Amino acid sequence: MYDLNYQHLRYFWMVALEGKLTRAAERLRLAPSTVSAQIKTLERQLGHPLFERRGRQLHMTEYGQVVREYADDIFALGEELVDAVRSETRVQHAYRLRVGVSNNLPKSVAYRLLSPALNVDGFPVHLVCREDHTARLVADLGIHHLDLVLSDAPVALTSDIAADSMLLGGTGVSLLGTPRVVSKCLANYPQSLNGAPVLLPENGSNMRGLMERFFEQNNIRPRVVAEFGDSALLKAFGQAGTGLFPVATMVAEDVCTQYRCVVLGNLDSGLRENFYAITAAAKRRNPAVLAVLDAAASALAPYSS
Repeated sequence: MYDLNYQHLRYFWMVALEGKLTRAAERLRLAPSTVSAQIKTLERQLGHPLFERRGRQLHMTEYGQVVREYADDIFALGEELVDAVRSETRVQHAYRLRVGVSNNLPKSVAYRLLSPALNVDGFPVHLVCREDHTARLVADLGIHHLDLVLSDAPVALTSDIAADSMLLGGTGVSLLGTPRVVSKCLANYPQSLNGAPVLLPENGSNMRGLMERFFEQNNIRPRVVAEFGDSALLKAFGQAGTGLFPVATMVAEDVCTQYRCVVLGNLDSGLRENFYAITAAAKRRNPAVLAVLDAAASALAPYSS
């Protein structure tokens, strides 16, 4: 069995954090040549270069990025261990839950799904969240850099990653806007949306597909003012009165309060936004993951019928 030299790994990690060999050496109180030599030893042991030099700058290679992510987890757990042992209160091991959140998933929905899992059976949970495209998050799930992915879509059937998709539930979709924008569309909804200014999520998202089907089914041609890949930016434009925008009905009240908007109406009952939990297949599930799955199913139940 190969024994990893954690001291060499720490030297690499410090250089990755600082971005410069000299600054890392200063923090480690070592000569730059010593740090460089130890990293080269680690590279030989791992069989891959971790840094490459471009001009005067050091850049991590693809392998370096992978090692950096593992090192982040390793040394974070080390800090937790020290804190737990030194604590004057009852020693508790915090479950570490690494979650990928699809950038198409409304952040308020992600909060609703994750917040109940911050404590599992009286034990604290150290939550680490990353936002990205679902495909990239699932790839990280496949190499165990994540424990769970929350998304508005299941894993594609063509995916090479062995992963399980669990439907947590769904919710309807509501159209929101400022009182001034909504007042112009109250009469004869939804036909009043013809020519009305709307803000839409980017192409490819499930919410965008639901909106397009709604417009098609009701023979509506709105005026699309803007499209967004970021749901928070979309809401900010909506708050400014730029146009109407869609949100999941389960968080519509919260969005109205935060962005000072009101609900114009809902999409047809058959148009619902679903949410999925994606986990690595045939992998023992973290207790915190099970807590998320149970809490999410309960949170979505009132909106899924």
